[in-house]
Amino acid sequence: MVAIDTDVLVLAFTFHADPRQAINTQFLEKVLSLQPAITIYNLMELLGQLSFNLSGEALNNWRSWLVGAYALRIIWPDDIDGMNTSQFRDEIFERPLTRMKAYRMPFLDSLVVNLIERTPEIQTFVTWNARHFRGKTSLQVFTPETYLAHISS
Repeated sequence: MVAIDTDVLVLAFTFHADPRQAINTQFLEKVLSLQPAITIYNLMELLGQLSFNLSGEALNNWRSWLVGAYALRIIWPDDIDGMNTSQFRDEIFERPLTRMKAYRMPFLDSLVVNLIERTPEIQTFVTWNARHFRGKTSLQVFTPETYLAHISS
């Protein structure tokens, strides 16, 4: 299974003149049948970025225009290990801080990687910022462009 970073989806909804748009679209069409995933953290980051240009009603209907359009699975922490309130500190503070110290990575990136690494079906993470993640996760990390090249070879 492929996990998708926020930047791939932001590009799909904005920056229509970006030269990466054609490859981004091709990638999203290719993984549509594979039930790609995003974490709840990516979803919230995406909705936050899009909130500047979307109405409240459009934000409330994210399932139809996001999950419906891209067949996304949303990964929640409790999908992984039955997290309850007592585990919240570990999820939000301890694990991210450990990764931030070890790999010098931003808070949100560490939350995303920690969660997708604990999702057994996910082997691959696709982001336009692949260089920020390589060597910092056990997952295969690709850009949309390098992922397409990888699966066609």
